[in-house]
Amino acid sequence: METYSFKLPDLGEGIVESEVTAWRVSVGDVVEEDQALADVQTDKAIVEVTSPVAGTITALGCEAGEMLAVGAELVRFDVQDMESAGSADSGKEATVTRETVSSSQPPPPESRAARSSTSDRVFQQVLASPSLRKRAREAGINLADVPGSGPRGRISHRDFEAFLAAGGELAVRGGAPGQGSTEVKLSGMRRVIARKMLESKRNIPHYSYIEEVDVTELEALRVHLNENRQDSQPRLTLLPFLMLALVRVLPSFPHCNARFDAETETLIQYAAVHIGVATMTEAGLMVPVVRHCEGLDLWQAATELGRLSTLAREGRAAPGELSGSTITITSLGAIGGIATTPVINAPETSIIGINKMQQRPVIRGGQVVARTMMNVSASFDHRIVDGYDGARLVQALKGKLENPGAIFV
Repeated sequence: METYSFKLPDLGEGIVESEVTAWRVSVGDVVEEDQALADVQTDKAIVEVTSPVAGTITALGCEAGEMLAVGAELVRFDVQDMESAGSADSGKEATVTRETVSSSQPPPPESRAARSSTSDRVFQQVLASPSLRKRAREAGINLADVPGSGPRGRISHRDFEAFLAAGGELAVRGGAPGQGSTEVKLSGMRRVIARKMLESKRNIPHYSYIEEVDVTELEALRVHLNENRQDSQPRLTLLPFLMLALVRVLPSFPHCNARFDAETETLIQYAAVHIGVATMTEAGLMVPVVRHCEGLDLWQAATELGRLSTLAREGRAAPGELSGSTITITSLGAIGGIATTPVINAPETSIIGINKMQQRPVIRGGQVVARTMMNVSASFDHRIVDGYDGARLVQALKGKLENPGAIFV
């Protein structure tokens, strides 16, 4: 039997393995060239891998949720049209190899079904919309328990409602003691986040510096600009002001707008300011990057921030829009709390976090007055940024935020 072996390609981020988060095909499917085969998780985003040839799928390289090494077999095909396969070889030698199998057959689908039901459940890929996933979380329902009637078992809102109507909703509602436990295997973006956070905290000696900032004038300016904005202009949050304030102060602290290569012990300082913005999404924390903030005005910064945040939350951000930051900012919005100790987005050297704005009593001119206050929490790589320099950067940032006119001069 003539077969065609498609290897997991190098997705261009220097990674040696990737997680296959979802299969778009099954053994026995007949596929066309360029048809989607699988969703593969990189360090930044989910990439759709397409078929290099037309043929019948005889084997899949792993289960959904498993890691696969770059260069390992992803999909094996029975090539029906060798002319088509031969032409597809052109230009694809880096990721595709052709081989003849005569003495052995690819493992039949039953070999996978023979795995334990526990293993199947761990690697089951639940297909559902973000809105349905939110409903399931709020109801305390594991979507893996809900039968789906759509293509490849996709779960619809109607399937979910039928499951609830049949008594699927959790019975523990009236204070009965909880029993048992649930094992959740980390996969997809959550696994990537876990690895990156571990790498950052293990390899970077963090220290944090926290300062309170009087943002009364800044907040008044923000409200005024929103009330007088044009219909084509986005509503302003605090983040675009923070981004432009960073653009003003970072030239005095080039080692804070930088990346550190620990292997070569080289610090790369950037003239451009590419700000990563930590963004919570359905899949987990992502960091879309607003590039060349030094060339943006307030409205442009707000527009680009809104565009990238939306793409990230909808899972449509391209890998290039999730990489290349030189410094990162993070905000928990209204949840913000009093202070945080943000984790550096390796290999950067600095991260700036803002916390909740609130009215506090402040002494001004010998009088107690109410002011809008907010704490700024910053973390630095102590190998590169001394405590004194980190404090000076935050104080310089405080000066811009407390006197917002200075941001635009």
